[in-house]
Amino acid sequence: MARHSERRGWYGKVVGAALGVVLLATGASVWTAQAGPPADKAAPNSAAPAPAPDAPAAPGSTASPESAVKKVPDTIVHASDAGRRGVNLTIDDGPDPVWTPRVLDLLRRYGAKATFCMVGTQAQAHPDLVKKVVAAGHRLCDHSVSHNTAMDKGSQAYQAQQIRDAERMITKASGGVRPMYYRAPGGAFTPYSRKLAASLGMRPLGWNVDTKDFERPGTDAIVATVERELPNGPTLLFHDAGGDRTQTVQALTRLLPRLKQQGYSFGFPVR
Repeated sequence: MARHSERRGWYGKVVGAALGVVLLATGASVWTAQAGPPADKAAPNSAAPAPAPDAPAAPGSTASPESAVKKVPDTIVHASDAGRRGVNLTIDDGPDPVWTPRVLDLLRRYGAKATFCMVGTQAQAHPDLVKKVVAAGHRLCDHSVSHNTAMDKGSQAYQAQQIRDAERMITKASGGVRPMYYRAPGGAFTPYSRKLAASLGMRPLGWNVDTKDFERPGTDAIVATVERELPNGPTLLFHDAGGDRTQTVQALTRLLPRLKQQGYSFGFPVR
């Protein structure tokens, strides 16, 4: 699975907002300590214990008892529940008031489902869009609070804050529907972050085809990347935020009907 090492400029603004959220969240209560496995490539203070789970609601539902949380594997998933000819569309970094509605319109037009990997501060800013994603039958994915692609170098306490606070923000914005997956920014997973996400009912989510649409390489290039790399696996990575996503929308306009004509069906990552 490829890793994005660049840090897209617009996240500088998001990080500032996220820091404020972090201070409020951490000041509101004292977390109960829970030992966890050490993170790989962690900072010197990475031995800090993780907070204990809060009895979250079951992913994909509004139920609240901890017993309702479906325990999922902590391995990074790529496979599709739609079978051998299944495709998983994953849409990262939103929701965005300009581009998310356009992506939703396209998905509705072609009868496709997708998993939206949301940044916590974006979900908090646009709860109406989070609710629209859920109402349309798509799934939610925790993509951290601030999209720090060097998250794996932070302490366990930092990783826990990024995962847990984003999960809370997305769940609140959705009206109570929890994320079913966790995707580390830029693929910056650690053994600790994977185990923590899985304990909260969120399967770590990877990708097989990185369309590089965030670099705006041209619509033709995005389409060509999908057609060339789809044999590598079913999970496709697109973005609905972080800048002008015109090329992404144009590429999806071409790819969705073409994939259907080729006998592919749109599913979700297995859990």
